[in-house]
Amino acid sequence: MQKLIIASDIHGSAYWCERLLEAFENEGADKLVLLGDLLYHGPRNDFPDEYSPKKVFAMLNGMKDKITCVRGNCDSEVDQMVLEFPIMADYAIMEEAGRTLFLTHGHLFNADIPPLLKKGDLLFNGHFHSPCCTEMQGGAVYANCGSVSLPKEGTPHSYILLDNGVLYWKDLETGGIFDCFSL
Repeated sequence: MQKLIIASDIHGSAYWCERLLEAFENEGADKLVLLGDLLYHGPRNDFPDEYSPKKVFAMLNGMKDKITCVRGNCDSEVDQMVLEFPIMADYAIMEEAGRTLFLTHGHLFNADIPPLLKKGDLLFNGHFHSPCCTEMQGGAVYANCGSVSLPKEGTPHSYILLDNGVLYWKDLETGGIFDCFSL
């Protein structure tokens, strides 16, 4: 079973991208799953800490062989021109321990507009910048990883660690676990 870090909404913050890559290294993860909004801060957001899209794409390109990524509502074809891994698909599907992991940003598919999933499958997204986890109708699990750089609703800068059938929501500042869910 792979150890995955699932994160979203870097929004061009070199500071928080670096913290995320440090967490990836410290966790000993096999793959970094990015759920969109990598480089641009978006018109409704303030500039995140150390806003530097050029630094962010250089850091991410340095580990392109370990990244799976989907497009967020702030990602564009221009972003794809500087990133050395694909980001333009609206969703990706991974299989992990007999479960389907449906990976998307959240602006097209989310807990209110879910894709077709079966009991035990997982829907991961970011977009709303607030971590949560809930079982959906039909028994699939919805998990939002929160935001790396621009958390909302008083939540921490966060990511999900998927390790041995457990989802851990982790605080990027402290490294501490603030929520978990056993599959």
